[in-house]
Amino acid sequence: MQTHVNPVYDYRRPPELDSAEPVHHPLVVVGAGPVGMVAGLDAASHGIPCLILDDNDTVSVGSRAVCYAKRALEILDRLGCGQRMVDKGITWNLGRVFYRDEEIYRFDLLPETGHERPAFINLQQYYFEEYLVDRIGEVKGLDLRWKNRVTAVGQDDRRVRLTVATPDGDYRLTCDHLIVCDGANSSIRRMLGLESRGQVFQDRFLIADVVMENDWPPERWFWFDPPFHGGQSTLLHRQADNLWRIDFQLGWDADPEEEKRPERVLPRLRAMLGEEAEFQLEWTSVYTFQCRRMERFRHGRIFFAGDAAHQVSPFGARGANSGIQDTDNLLWKLRLVTSGAAPDTLLDSYDSERVPAADENILHSTRSTSFISPGSGPARLFRDATLLLSKRCPFARTLVNSGRLSLPAVYRDSPLNTPDEDPFDSPVEPGAPACDAPVAGPGGEQWFLRILGNGGFNILYFAGAALSVDEERWLGQLRQGPVPLRILVAGLRADGQLPDGMERLDDREGLLSRRLDATPGSLYLFRPDQHLAARWRHPDSSKVLQALDRALARERTTP
Repeated sequence: MQTHVNPVYDYRRPPELDSAEPVHHPLVVVGAGPVGMVAGLDAASHGIPCLILDDNDTVSVGSRAVCYAKRALEILDRLGCGQRMVDKGITWNLGRVFYRDEEIYRFDLLPETGHERPAFINLQQYYFEEYLVDRIGEVKGLDLRWKNRVTAVGQDDRRVRLTVATPDGDYRLTCDHLIVCDGANSSIRRMLGLESRGQVFQDRFLIADVVMENDWPPERWFWFDPPFHGGQSTLLHRQADNLWRIDFQLGWDADPEEEKRPERVLPRLRAMLGEEAEFQLEWTSVYTFQCRRMERFRHGRIFFAGDAAHQVSPFGARGANSGIQDTDNLLWKLRLVTSGAAPDTLLDSYDSERVPAADENILHSTRSTSFISPGSGPARLFRDATLLLSKRCPFARTLVNSGRLSLPAVYRDSPLNTPDEDPFDSPVEPGAPACDAPVAGPGGEQWFLRILGNGGFNILYFAGAALSVDEERWLGQLRQGPVPLRILVAGLRADGQLPDGMERLDDREGLLSRRLDATPGSLYLFRPDQHLAARWRHPDSSKVLQALDRALARERTTP
């Protein structure tokens, strides 16, 4: 049974084939997978014309990346395609862990209300890619070219040079910047003589996409040593269209091609689902755990993102979610640098922020892999003892690692942050993404992150019942900064007046102020990617403008 038929996209003859000289583009993205297409959409949202090149003419085959985290959905909301993902996907917040035939514990990844997006949705990667292609067709300034394969790349101080092969012949082009999103086996990385180093774990897993109808809840189920797959592990996720993703641990000695054969897969599924179960096998694949990354993600005018830059084991849903955060981090910086509002050194912060984020993902992924596949000896004894204890000892459950699930990166050590002067009791610290909450703002009832999705810097100031003359003065001075600042003022009483250039935000439930630990006089400076750059209990215009200079990697000379 086939629940999905891949579209085939039209190849169009590139106009560069008729040009004697290379045609110049501001930005080129190589790779039309999820990360590459999100990069293109983000570029368009910042007004950067972008050309996307891909050597294929369709979307991915099989479910592949299926788990999309809350933070990725919030980024996709800003780009105009988050709601379609949520509408089609399977929403879940709960996970259950089993040892042999017993449930040892369960967890809730988003136990509190007051968030627009769930902890996760499950959706087959081919749907995600189709939605991105559709969205690209709606956006001006984007050109997506199928059957355009990059065969050579080089750069100098002024531009990047590319040679591209098509069914009609080769052409050359140049660009100001190149973003490489061509996957774990990146051909661009190889052309430039760059390496991705790390660890390959000696284990293999089988993916089986199974079509079946049942009433199991939309949860993440993970088994250690289940009776139907003794000595190994199994993972179950529900996807759209009654498609279920099942991962079976195989061991390092398994033959990948042999294990994908239906006569090998079906007995495993029968043992798990029952002899009487009705199901159909749609797609299979075998993968190996790998955790690796490039030493640096920026190389002059060329930037690597997603699997081309870093690769992690699939448990934890850290691959595509991390790649989407890569582009979210990069594109606003490219816009400010190319417009002259920030120096080129701002682009160095892509490395200083996203390399540590990749290391954090690799650390969690490595630990998960070591727990799921401990081998023999002391590591397995520890793993099995932990699982036994976790049934009755809550402390042991914190040691059980079936994949620490993706969380947004916090850039704690970023050079763009301004350190706190005052104590705050909130996880939204400098370098962290903003929290969400229901508010009333410009346009009526909405979510706070939607308001911050305008692509620029935002100020959130918690006033008293009314703005004083002094507050109006120094808040007004913020409009003299090097880039436009949107100024949102919360806490005013209903009849409180605001000067021109400021906007009211009504935190009616008080949830936003609680999550930010805000008191009257508190101010928060948010970057275009919605990460917090600075916060104060008692700010003034000089402090805020200096923090803005720092967030732009500018020399901090603002008086």
